[in-house]
Amino acid sequence: MTSSSARDRILDTAFRLFYARGIRAVGVDLIIAESGVAKATFYKHFPAKDELVLAYLDKVDGIWTGQLRAAAEAAGPDPADQLVGLFDALGTACRRDGYRGCAFINAAAEAAPGTPVHERTVAHKRAVLAWLRDLATRAGADDPESLARSIALLLDGGLADGALAADPEAPRAAKHAARGLVAAAASRVA
Repeated sequence: MTSSSARDRILDTAFRLFYARGIRAVGVDLIIAESGVAKATFYKHFPAKDELVLAYLDKVDGIWTGQLRAAAEAAGPDPADQLVGLFDALGTACRRDGYRGCAFINAAAEAAPGTPVHERTVAHKRAVLAWLRDLATRAGADDPESLARSIALLLDGGLADGALAADPEAPRAAKHAARGLVAAAASRVA
């Protein structure tokens, strides 16, 4: 087994277990056992559990941000349409087997403020908010910050409600609310 494939197996195993059971509930010994690597190999790649958690969050970030951007782009070139269209990623996520909500919100709930893991969750949310603010600005919103914050709250609320209520209507309701917010922001500009 190559060094990179061992690292990938560890990370893939952690990805599955952390999301399904929670970060604190999953110990290093379980990850080692389920990934089939030696303890020394694990610690060669991840000297501390927090380093593995950060790698996990980086992987989640790449996947989720990619899904959000793809859904937005699928809505067409108009930034206003993209602000609404990105909610299609929410609908897809909430219908996935084993869906447990937003991995970043879950990780933030388990990490103490000021720790590298908590800071990584905050960095992800700030990056999404910056992207939404850019879309809101390009859509001509008079208050892009407020529109972006509102869209982010709807997105996070939809992610949470999709896990708590397991209601397939949550993503549609969030998308409908986003459409109203974007239309209101655009009408104030017009």
